Amino acid sequence: MKKTALAVLVTGLLSSSAMADTLAGLYIGGSIWSNEASGTFGEKNNLVDFNLQDNEQGSFYIALEHPLPFIPNLLIASTTLDTNGSTTLTESFEFDGETFDATVPVETTFDLRYVDYTLYYEVFDNGLFSFDFGLTGRDFDGDVTVSSIVQGASTDASIAVTQIVPMLYVSTIVGLPGTNLNLFANGNLLSFDGHTLYDYQVGISYELIDNLAVDVNLTAGYKAVKLELEDIDDLYTDVEFNGVFAGVVVHF
Repeated sequence: MKKTALAVLVTGLLSSSAMADTLAGLYIGGSIWSNEASGTFGEKNNLVDFNLQDNEQGSFYIALEHPLPFIPNLLIASTTLDTNGSTTLTESFEFDGETFDATVPVETTFDLRYVDYTLYYEVFDNGLFSFDFGLTGRDFDGDVTVSSIVQGASTDASIAVTQIVPMLYVSTIVGLPGTNLNLFANGNLLSFDGHTLYDYQVGISYELIDNLAVDVNLTAGYKAVKLELEDIDDLYTDVEFNGVFAGVVVHF
């Protein structure tokens, strides 16, 4: 499995302990995400469906929460979107200054990563229900490559994506009274200047360990990522990743 070594530690952005702390708390999480990829990408008015492959992705995060009312909590999360695809072009396709002719078989490597830097406030928490709200800076870093071989001659084109975009962040947790179970949901959203970006997770967590030293929650659920990018480093995309995930969160 690609790039999932860190994932087995603990769950993605969504997963957290049910209760907020009265003292500072450190959360470390990660997840393994089995997703389906679909959509198109390319340059303006020239998007192609490369039949992107399903894959397993990893994500991890670290968060620090504290009781100070005017200082936001901090969450740093890393996600990898890594897949391959291939197709036979039905019309000519331009990418990063290279032209790929119609009827030519082409392959792609879609290797995009992002790190989310989130500052958020715990707006409400009564022990059974909590709601967080904040702002995320999503730092994209990766490469999208298209290649072909025709009569022994290789053509390769690659666009590097390095850009930061702002997003809204929300998170909620609902505890189920009398059980060790919690329902959770969270996500990030941006719709501006031709871009439509969002991700969300919904799921359930089970409190496996709860003591003064450490809390451990097992989590499972469904996660989706939408990347509709309008000219980020000359790249245009309308791509989605979605599927189930499982992980763990550790709270010190």
